[in-house]
Amino acid sequence: MENGSDYNQTITFSISSENEAETRNILRQVYDALLEKGYNPINQLAGYILSEDPTYITNHKNARALIRKIDRNELLNAMIRGYLGI
Repeated sequence: MENGSDYNQTITFSISSENEAETRNILRQVYDALLEKGYNPINQLAGYILSEDPTYITNHKNARALIRKIDRNELLNAMIRGYLGI
């Protein structure tokens, strides 16, 4: 790595889970809106998470504005915890 960084060191990453219920609620609303419009919600959400391009999310039911309320890192954190069941 540049600037004298060492690849052998682990960088810690931490975010708060205070808004997990709100994040889950928003994600469910966005999922439902995508499904109602005939999109594959998983693919669309993955595209949004990877690119942070809001056009992957429909405007239907204000879903695009809702998803932008969630910090992408918080969203990833919540999804990984959910996937692992922790």
